[in-house]
Amino acid sequence: MGIKKVWVEDYCISSGLCEGVCPEVFSLIDIAVVNDKVSFDEFEAQIKEAAEGCPVEAIKYEEE
Repeated sequence: MGIKKVWVEDYCISSGLCEGVCPEVFSLIDIAVVNDKVSFDEFEAQIKEAAEGCPVEAIKYEEE
């Protein structure tokens, strides 16, 4: 089972934690965005860590 979709909800506060944990998947511009051209399976642990550490729980993901 792997991650097939990752997104950031509109209520992101741009804390930067996600980009710090997994810059391959997350980029912080005005708000966090997901780099969808990357294989989420390669960074599954980091995506989950970023989602769990997000202070407003704005990072979501869907597993296959």
